[in-house]
Amino acid sequence: MGDDLRLRAVVELARAMAAARSPEDTWRAAAEGASRVLSGNFAALSVWERAPGRLKVLVNAGERAPDEEEFPRDETYPVHAFPEITEFLHERWVAGGEPQAWVETAEGPPGGAAAGYCHQRVAALRRRGRGCCVVAPLVMAGRAWGELYVARAPGEPVFDHADAELATVLAAVVAAGLAQLERLEEARRLAFTDPLTGLANRRLVDTRLDEAVERHRAEGAVVSLVVCDLNGLKRVNDTYGHAVGDQLLERFGCVLSRGAARLPGALAARLGGDEFCVLSVGPRAEEVVAVAEELCERAYALEHGDGVACGVASTGDMIGEVRSARRLFRLADAAQYEAKAAGSRWPVVAGREGDDDPVVRLADEVASAGVAAGERRRIRGRRQ
Repeated sequence: MGDDLRLRAVVELARAMAAARSPEDTWRAAAEGASRVLSGNFAALSVWERAPGRLKVLVNAGERAPDEEEFPRDETYPVHAFPEITEFLHERWVAGGEPQAWVETAEGPPGGAAAGYCHQRVAALRRRGRGCCVVAPLVMAGRAWGELYVARAPGEPVFDHADAELATVLAAVVAAGLAQLERLEEARRLAFTDPLTGLANRRLVDTRLDEAVERHRAEGAVVSLVVCDLNGLKRVNDTYGHAVGDQLLERFGCVLSRGAARLPGALAARLGGDEFCVLSVGPRAEEVVAVAEELCERAYALEHGDGVACGVASTGDMIGEVRSARRLFRLADAAQYEAKAAGSRWPVVAGREGDDDPVVRLADEVASAGVAAGERRRIRGRRQ
């Protein structure tokens, strides 16, 4: 590939990473772009996980071996198994060295080697039918982040010094794109996370609930919503101070997160103030109710707390047609306020009392009154 084409390919790589809409798309764009620039047939992107001391593969792009997945869940390699990575991460970098790519071949190190020597990368090249590779460290914010790996098939020209220098430049371009991704992910996390509890916030719940209801309408998936109102928060704030009240909110957030973990893929959220919810897609209504019962039990065991008022609405129960997220939320709200009005220590579940279920009737009466804003005040008012 000529210099002009390579420069154009580098620019395209940067543009593709910037245009990506998910981390996976960004990783793929980086690996595919680097492989194209360096005339490789395979590329991988890995991150250095410091605590366990390992390289975790994020993406494999190009001509993959039978044991390689595009986005592997658990393809990891201990850092100590790769001497050159250990040297770079723990010696050269600490001493102020600059990141520099290097080349490995399936033939092993040049000039011969001691009998029995088989470098990990050499073994991997042979095992996966590759001829050579160039490895470039990725550095972000002055810290070693991971590596970019590009390989060629046997019989193709071996990467040379110029290729290694180009790989070093590519690693800098990729690192810049990854840094932008991390900034966007952090902004997204802050936009959809409750700062006190670390749970999802109302904005994310609204988005996920809309998606869940669409899936229910298209596929019949069971969608369930558990809404909890933490009892006695005002009393705790007035008696012990807001720091203790915040502590109670955080502790119930942990209870909620633990309960939601029993429902695969469930979302635990703080809606605001003393209100929380769990959104579940897939598990049966009975499974969700069992989790709600556990939440109630654990909430009463919290120091300073007075338990929760808990309402459940699920498309797996007799609640009628659910065509919008608003209706499911309205039903869960009505169930919650029924629980609060009755002083119930256990969840109230919409649709469990037959054709004339009081929760369903209350929610539908509120809807028929033409309410958009203020639905919750009207529900509460009906119960006072």
